[in-house]
Order: sequence, then C-alpha cells, then structure tokens
Amino acid sequence: MNQIEPGVQYNYVYDEDEYMIQEEEWDRDLLLDPAWEKQQRKTFTAWCNSHLRKAGTQIENIEEDFRNGLKLMLLLEVISGERLPKPDRGKMRFHKIANVNKALDYIASKGVKLVSIGAEEIVDGNVKMTLGMIWTIILRFAIQDISVEETSAKEGLLLWCQRKTAPYRNVNIQNFHTSWKDGLGLCALIHRHRPDLIDYSKLNKAETAANRICKVLAVNQENERLMEEYERLASELLEWIRRTIPWLENRTPEKTMQAMQKKLEDFRDYRRKHKPPKVQEKCQLEINFNTLQTKLRISNRPAFMPSEGKMVSDIAGAWQRLEQAEKGYEEWLLNEIRRLERLEHLAEKFRQKASTHETWAYGKEQILLQKDYESASLTEVRALLRKHEAFESDLAAHQDRVEQIAAIAQELNELDYHDAVNVNDRCQKICDQWDRLGTLTQKRREALERMEKLLETIDQLHLEFAKRAAPFNNWMEGAMEDLQDMFIVHSIEEIQSLITAHEQFKATLPEADGERQSIMAIQNEVEKVIQSYNIRISSSNPYSTVTMDELRTKWDKVKQLVPIRDQSLQEELARQHANERLRRQFAAQANAIGPWIQNKMEIARSSIQITGALEDQMNQLKQYEHNIINYKNNIDKLEGDHQLIQEALVFDNKHTNYTMEHIRVGWELLLTTIARTINEVETQILTRDAKGITQEQMNEFRASFNHFDRRKNGLMDHEDFRACLISMGYDLGEAEFARIMTLVDPNGQGTVTFQSFIDFMTRETADTDTAEQVIASFRILASDKPYILAEELRRELPPDQAQYCIKRMPAYSGPGSVPGALDYAAFSSALYGESDL
Repeated sequence: MNQIEPGVQYNYVYDEDEYMIQEEEWDRDLLLDPAWEKQQRKTFTAWCNSHLRKAGTQIENIEEDFRNGLKLMLLLEVISGERLPKPDRGKMRFHKIANVNKALDYIASKGVKLVSIGAEEIVDGNVKMTLGMIWTIILRFAIQDISVEETSAKEGLLLWCQRKTAPYRNVNIQNFHTSWKDGLGLCALIHRHRPDLIDYSKLNKAETAANRICKVLAVNQENERLMEEYERLASELLEWIRRTIPWLENRTPEKTMQAMQKKLEDFRDYRRKHKPPKVQEKCQLEINFNTLQTKLRISNRPAFMPSEGKMVSDIAGAWQRLEQAEKGYEEWLLNEIRRLERLEHLAEKFRQKASTHETWAYGKEQILLQKDYESASLTEVRALLRKHEAFESDLAAHQDRVEQIAAIAQELNELDYHDAVNVNDRCQKICDQWDRLGTLTQKRREALERMEKLLETIDQLHLEFAKRAAPFNNWMEGAMEDLQDMFIVHSIEEIQSLITAHEQFKATLPEADGERQSIMAIQNEVEKVIQSYNIRISSSNPYSTVTMDELRTKWDKVKQLVPIRDQSLQEELARQHANERLRRQFAAQANAIGPWIQNKMEIARSSIQITGALEDQMNQLKQYEHNIINYKNNIDKLEGDHQLIQEALVFDNKHTNYTMEHIRVGWELLLTTIARTINEVETQILTRDAKGITQEQMNEFRASFNHFDRRKNGLMDHEDFRACLISMGYDLGEAEFARIMTLVDPNGQGTVTFQSFIDFMTRETADTDTAEQVIASFRILASDKPYILAEELRRELPPDQAQYCIKRMPAYSGPGSVPGALDYAAFSSALYGESDL
C-alpha cells in the first residue's frame, strides 16, 4: 500500500484568479462518475454547438471533434470575438498538437491556468481532460463575465459570502483562495443556512488543521481500500475464470439424450445466471482501476501497480481465453442431441454412402501405382500432373463422402448402434482404402512434382547452359581467330600496342576460365541430377548445339595458342628493335649523304657561272667530277644498308626524310649535272674553235646569259631571251622572234639553253657555213648538174667522206635524172636541219 512520506509539504500559492482552478479540480471529481460524465458530455456538447452554429458548424462527439484543434480554435474565436493565430492545416499528429497548443496558449493568455491538461491528452481523445478543458472555458468565458447590478458574478458572490459570514469569529472572507484554506468560512456558510448540521461554537483552527490531516489520510485510506478491493475482486474473477474454462473445454459426449439435455441446461444456466455477474464484475473492476488511477493522479499520488498477473490486461487476456472456450460449446451440445435423434437415419445413410464409395474406389489403387512418368519428357510429365490434379479434384470431391461415412460410423458407435461391429469393420475398410488412396495420391503427386521439378531443373540448367555457352563459344572462337591472326607491324610502337592488347587479353583468361568452369558446372549438375535420380532421359541439350567436348577442345586450343602468340609477338618485338637499329643506321648515313649531294649539286649548278678560260673551267670540273666519283663508296655502303632494310621489309623511317630513291636520284642528277656541265664546256671549246670565237667573246656570252637567267638554273624562258636580244640591239617583230625561237628552241620546250644561245650568237656574229654554200660547192663538183654521181664523189672527196655522202644522199628524181643520180641539194639541206630527211 502507498504511504504518505513524512516531511513532505504541499504548498499551494494562489493568484488572484485561481479560484476557477480550485473549482475545476472539485468538479473533476464528478467526472469519475460515469452517469455524471454522460450528462456532462451532453451538456457541454450542446453548449459548444450553441456557439459553433454561429460559425456555420457543430460537433457530434466532443472528445473526437476537438482532436485536430480546428473547431476548438473556432469555438474560442466565436465566444471571445478575437482572432487566434492561423491554424496548421496538416493532418499529421504534430499539426494537431500545434493547433491545440495554440488554443491552450490563448486560454492561458486570459489568466487561466490549466491543471494537468495538455495538448497530447486532447489530441489522444482523453474524454475527462477534454470535458475539464471545456468546463474551464465555460468558467472563463461564460460564468466569469456574468454581471448583476453593475457587479460581476465573482464580486457579487464574494460580497454575499462576506455578508453571510460577517457575524462569525475567526472568519474574514477577502477572496476565493486563502480566505477558505482553514475551512471555517465554509463551515460558517453551512451553519448560517443549516445550523443543525454543524456546531460552529466547537470549531477552531487546530481542528481545521486536524481535519486537513484527516482528509489527506482519508484519501490515502480510501485509495488503499480501493487497491485492496481491486486485488480481491481480481483474484476472485481470475479464479472463477480458471475453474470455468476446463468445464467449457470438456467436449466428452454422453450416451443418452437425457444426459446431453442435462449438459445443455447446465450451459444455459451458466449463460443466464453465472456469467452475467462476472461480466459486471469485470466492467466494475476496470472502472474501479481507472477511478483509482485518476484519484491517485489528482491527489498527487504515484500510480497503482497491481500484483503480478492481476493487471487489467491480464484479466482481459484471461477473459478472452474464457470467451474462446465458450465459443461453439452450445452448438456442440445441440449437434450431439440431433445426432442421437438421427441414429437410424444415419445407419441407412451409412450403407448407401459406403456402397457408392466402394464402387467409385474400385481399381483406383492400380492406377496410382503406375510409374509411367519415369521415362516421360517434361511436357509429358506436366500432362500427367494435370491429369493427376484432375484425379485429386475427383478425390477431394469424395472427401466429404468418406468423412460423412466416418462421421456416421462414429456417431453410430457413440450411440451404441446394435450393428456397430459390421459398421466399424466396413468403415475401417473404407477408411484404410481411403488412406491408401490418399497416400498413393500424395506419393504420385510428390513423384510427379519431383520429376517435374527435376526436369524443370534440368531444363533450366540446359537453358542456362545454352545462354552462357553460346557467347563463351563465340568468345573462344574470336579469341582463337585473334590469336592466330597474322599481324604486320612497321614500328616498335605498333608491336608494343599488340603486346599490350595481348597482355590485356591474358588478364581476362582467369575470368574466362571461371566462366568455363561455371558452364561445365551447369552441365555436371545436369548429369549429376540425371544420375542421382536415375532419370531415364537423354542429357543432350535441346537449346544448344554447343557440347562440352567442343568447349573443352576450344579452350585447350586457346591455352595452346596463348604462349605461341607470346612467342611470335616477342620475336616480332626483337625484329622491330633490329629494324629500328637499321633505320637509325640508314638515317645516320642518309642524313649525311643527302645534304652532301645537295651541296655538291649547288656547286655544280653554280659552276655554269664560272668565268675564265674554258680549259681552266674544264680542269676544275674534271677535278670536281673526280671527287664526286670517289664519294661513290658512301653511296654503295648506303645501298647495302638499304638492301638490309628492304630485306627486313622496313618501308618507313621516321629518323630521316631521305629515301634511297631520293639519294639515287640526287646522286644520278649530280653525276648528270656535272657531266652536262663538262659537256657544255667541251661544246663551248669546240664552238669557239670552230667559229673562231675568242675567250673574251665567250665570257661576254656567258655574262649576258647569266644576267638574263633570272632563275639561275642555266635556262632562259622566251621572255628572258627576248629581253636579252633587245639589249643586244635586235629590232624584233613577232614574226622575226618566232623565227629565231625555232632556231634556239626547235622542240618547243619554252626554254633556251646556253649552248643554243651560243649557237645563235655565233651564227649571227661569225662567218659560218650555210646550206646554200654547201649546195653551191656540190654544184661545182657536179659540173652544174642538179644531181651528182657516185663516181664524181669518189673522185673529188676522201673515200670515207665520199662513202658517207653516197650512203646518206637520196636518189635524185628531178628533171634530167639518170640512173645512180644523187640529190645533193636535199642532202645539204638535211645537214642544216632544213629538210625532212
């Protein structure tokens, strides 16, 4: 039991308006009475609706409709005429608590203290707290604002109390708080109106203090009494439930109708006489528990904790077990009575049903014992399973008949039927056969399902194998193709790239091997399933043409090709390193020879502009040519390196811009240029000697040619040549210039060489032979004939020159021709290029 702790003091400090809080606490005690609570619900609901209708709404359930705080805030706005903060429109719990808190804050702002009333209790629908809150609102916004004869209700009541208690000693009513603490004021009011109830002369302050202590002790004693009463009632109720449950759970049938009727009457007595008081006790126990807890909370006492096993929840659990035991008991009793009445009817019904069942069950066991599924395919097993499901449906349809037969036989045995022995024997045979059918049906279903599952497993494994084997097979084929693929590289970088790619490929081999092992594991699993369960089907895969032997062969081939590929790549890498050395060796020489040839070429071309004696030029050029020819060894060595590069199939060289072809062409061009230059000098010497040109004239011709050779390449174009002729004083028209060009550029190449320039200048400046002069000379030898004979040529000319003319002169076909006549005019014109001969 709870004891009042010694030394604990309860000090209450009252503000000016705390009388309403006291009244609220006094009135809250009334809420413990269910009848009073019901009346307050009705009264407070009507009061709230009288104000809410002004806002076009109302409430139906006072503890439910104020839970979200919206209508509570609206009620306060209507009765106060003031606007409250904007409510939260959400539906979450914290939105509701926020709205209720806004309403409670507004009430508190009016000087009203709410004792033990929080937003959580209102949101949770605590009816007592909700009614207490409404009563506080009524006190603050309805009763407190009443005024009579210009005096408020509070002031008028206080004045009335002062007048009524004025004659009494030790009573001085100044407010509704401290003036009433000793109780004398209240006793004075009672004595003023009912002197027979209190002897005021015997009251004093000590007695008041004693009364306060007595009141506290009385409250505590009352609480302890209620606790003891709860423990007693709970124990008695639990004990009654413990005794009653076994009686309700007893389903032992009786042999006679009278006995069963007696059981039915006992149960009805239980339902009408014994249980209703216990229901009332249970309800009262819950009410007392709640009342006790409320009183303890109001009187600032700790909550009551019943003994172990006697909590309200324990009682509710025990009561639930009682209800479960009671459920169906009455129906069972009535069924037993009806069973006895229908005894003979059941016996005939048993015979009919037994005959029908025996006819149906004939031959079913042999069908269920068949093992036709052992060699069936998945499709066939599924068909057998569907057929078996149809049989199971048929079997299930007969379940009720067998159960009815067994139930009828059981009822007949229970009622001591005279032919119970034969009934039992026949029923036992039917039940045994039914059990066998059920067992065989279950076994066949299990066998069919097991076979279906195994075949589905094999089918799934086959499908999984096909899905994984096909891409893996393609990968291996691609890998073999790549590993055997011929490669042609031309640099170390290219072979390094191939080696890197090959290393990356080798890095994927463990993963590929894992995939291979996974695929092999799938096939091994198929074979394991087939062997483990002795399935008589082929292990071939209907979804794939790829076999395990094929995968093994290709995988072994891939593993064989990898080191071969490694070796070939390394060999190629070594070859590329050797090629690189050849490139560098060739490049080193080519980079030296190429510039040397270019330099010599520039010197050879510039030698055209050399002045001085032609014999000196010839000697210099011959010496220059000798030096160039001596350089041939370097060219030959480079040719040897180039041959090695060609044999190594090296086609590019990033270390040099010179190719062997460039070197050859440059070398040949150099030799050609120096030879041509020497030939030009020789020609100039011959021309000089033949034409009688002095060295000074030759130098002048060279200077003029070099001056107008703008490109300095030993050639003048037509415009350069025209400018040169004009500078020499030639008066050139287009026709004359065209004629001269046919002489100096007979092939129409558009350029004039130095030799053509010298020929033209010597022709213009020296006394040279012409075709006409030669023809005139031949005419003298021919005695003025238009032709000449061979004998005349042999007579007048040296033999070799005579024979040269006879061999090349065409036959004369003009007037006066004779046999053997030769045309010396055509021959002479041909010597100077003026004929088509």
